[in-house]
Amino acid sequence: MVTVTENAVAAIREAMVGDNLPPEETYLRVAVKGGGCSGLSYELGFDTEKQVGDVEIEKDGIRVLIDLKSQVYLAGTTLDFTSGLNGRGFVFVNPNATGTCGCGESFSV
Repeated sequence: MVTVTENAVAAIREAMVGDNLPPEETYLRVAVKGGGCSGLSYELGFDTEKQVGDVEIEKDGIRVLIDLKSQVYLAGTTLDFTSGLNGRGFVFVNPNATGTCGCGESFSV
């Protein structure tokens, strides 16, 4: 469904430690919401509860949840983290996206 890179795992773990969130009780929720200049945008946040229809992905002790509606848009996506000259943050490599905005925050299918 979604591949989470080692860089992303390290960044998620660092964020959990910074927020004093125990990894065994915390999920990273990845979602797609309507909005942004290209029509759809990615959303990341921490959650403590798994909902009906969620898919759970585990990588090196980090648990990621994807809600039922977002699964269609995120199939085959890689979640990475970069810290280069163009900035620092999570990057979605989504084969389903047919277009993106200039800032990379939103996409269309």
